[in-house]
Amino acid sequence: MMVQRPTNGVARFWHFLFTELSDPRTNDWPLIGSPVPGLFILGAYLYFVNSWGPRFMENRKPLRLNGLLIVYNFIQVLVSTWLFYEAMEGAWLFKYSWKCQPVDFSNTPEGLREARGVYIYFLAKLSELLDTVFFVLRKKQRQITFLHLYHHTVMPMISWGATKYYPGGHGTFIGVINSFVHIIMYFYYMISAMGPKYQKYVWWKRYITTLQMGQFCLAFLHSSQLVFYDCGYPRWSVFFVLPNAIFFYLLFNDFYKKCYIESPDKGNKECIKQD
Repeated sequence: MMVQRPTNGVARFWHFLFTELSDPRTNDWPLIGSPVPGLFILGAYLYFVNSWGPRFMENRKPLRLNGLLIVYNFIQVLVSTWLFYEAMEGAWLFKYSWKCQPVDFSNTPEGLREARGVYIYFLAKLSELLDTVFFVLRKKQRQITFLHLYHHTVMPMISWGATKYYPGGHGTFIGVINSFVHIIMYFYYMISAMGPKYQKYVWWKRYITTLQMGQFCLAFLHSSQLVFYDCGYPRWSVFFVLPNAIFFYLLFNDFYKKCYIESPDKGNKECIKQD
């Protein structure tokens, strides 16, 4: 059945931007068709962590969520491991070019597998908003920094856009290395949640931040190849990816210096969990 285009100017532009330009394979998947549900979730998230949540917890004792945190972080390790495996085994090890890789927009099993992986990555970014919710419920407000909020707000939007318009190809490299980092990061958080007697096994906390800075360097170098190679993947993406990679690197580098160089004691107490 033919879908009639809206006649109203605003509605026509909305239809063009969020329907005609989108990948028809993913456009009807939950939370992808319109930006409104995702923006509502992010708006509710920011309102909770910056306003309602702290006021709700103000006269209450911090919740002890160790058991929940162990399960949550374990699930995140499993999801990140699956995403990393899917991306490497299904694309980057045997199929993709490390220089420039277009999106497979076909309905083949391979093309749909790539799109599904990008979509699951998007859902994983939404689930990671719980990191901050747990901070609020445990009254760890000092750990909710600009870096933390910026990262957790921007990543769902980026992965939503990738799922809707370019679910696969060159841009998925960022998700691959990010998933690898998250395997290690959430494994550390899981051990940390097990209690003081396990703290001797997490002496490598500061190196997680180093690994995170490394991923932004790799993302910058890999994405910059689009300036020199043309394979059909949108070159304009470098104008978004490269500045964000630099900005993220500077934020994490500033966090590293404040927590582990300028005030290592403060870092051990207040800079436990940043992503």
